[in-house]
Amino acid sequence: MMSWLLMVLLAAYSWVIIRRWAAWPKLPEVTIPENWQPTIKLTVIIPVRNEAATILYLLQDLEKQTYPHALFEVIVLDDHSEDNTASIVSLFAQTSPLVIKCIELNNYVNYTGKKAAVQKGIELAEGELLVFTDGDCRVQPAWLQLYAYTYQTWQPKFISGPVSFYNTESLLERMQLVEFASLIGIGGASIGLGKPNMCNGANLGYTKQAFEEVNGFTGNEGIASGDDEFLLHKISQAHPEKVFFLKHKQAIVYTEARKTISSFLSQRIRWASKWRAYQQWHVKLLALIVFIVNLLLFVALCMAVAGQLPVSVFITAIVVKFAVDFLFLSRILSFLGRKQYIWYMLPLQLVYIPYVVVTAILSLAGRYHWKGRTIQNR
Repeated sequence: MMSWLLMVLLAAYSWVIIRRWAAWPKLPEVTIPENWQPTIKLTVIIPVRNEAATILYLLQDLEKQTYPHALFEVIVLDDHSEDNTASIVSLFAQTSPLVIKCIELNNYVNYTGKKAAVQKGIELAEGELLVFTDGDCRVQPAWLQLYAYTYQTWQPKFISGPVSFYNTESLLERMQLVEFASLIGIGGASIGLGKPNMCNGANLGYTKQAFEEVNGFTGNEGIASGDDEFLLHKISQAHPEKVFFLKHKQAIVYTEARKTISSFLSQRIRWASKWRAYQQWHVKLLALIVFIVNLLLFVALCMAVAGQLPVSVFITAIVVKFAVDFLFLSRILSFLGRKQYIWYMLPLQLVYIPYVVVTAILSLAGRYHWKGRTIQNR
């Protein structure tokens, strides 16, 4: 019975991954014509908390944008930082050619957390298209130009962009890069299939009109994370044809992987804690298939060790899953310029099954630690 159940779920998992492997190359690749003239005003919104060590690099990257400085503004929302993040931003703004506003949430009543920071940034934004990233990220010179061209050309309501890691020196960081690439690839390919499920707040854009039309974060206020994905689901439901994945190497936003296992687990528990609040069935189904496949593989391993399941069945299942993941990740890592990291799938496979099971179970409590806070989802 266990063997049949495992094979059926593996077949479902393989179908999901292979469909997205086939959808990835069909995503339109943005190419900006030489005679293109930008016309729209952008607002870059950056929610931050305790980013004194990194925020300056991001602001310098924004100064290097090829998009005309007169056509975008930058709003940094400081979420009660315990370091000098706000003073660094304010000092930089005094001499920068950019329009940079530093908004401190401690000046507002009941404004705490990332959702509150994003909400306040949207309220103050003057741009037609809002573009979001995080304070610990690095962006490339053509980043805003690609967003503006995409918006002017296709008129999407929501744009999701690719994210990857840099400064990946340790085994842990390189394994994270490979695992994270799968999330980016699944998110982008699912948009191509017309079934958006994942995106990342480090690289996305949407219009103020679309945000207001779906009542913003209403309905998800009790979930501390998920400001990006919940909004993606709501906008895609209201405008199924107006969600776009910005597939271009110059649109990749870079951030750093977690340096320790504990901070990595806290991050993944934070991400996993929002799945129960998903409303669309295809989003829940995908998350459920991934979890159950890994849970069954974990159980199968235990049964094989105990002699209750032929070892050949477990090995076959692992080989099938590895082959499907290898096929998909080869394509995504090539796009990210990190194809040489594909072999880090081998050590990743050893820990991935128990990692998925453990984080999924721990996320059920909805409690985790992040950036000096203890968060409890309601």
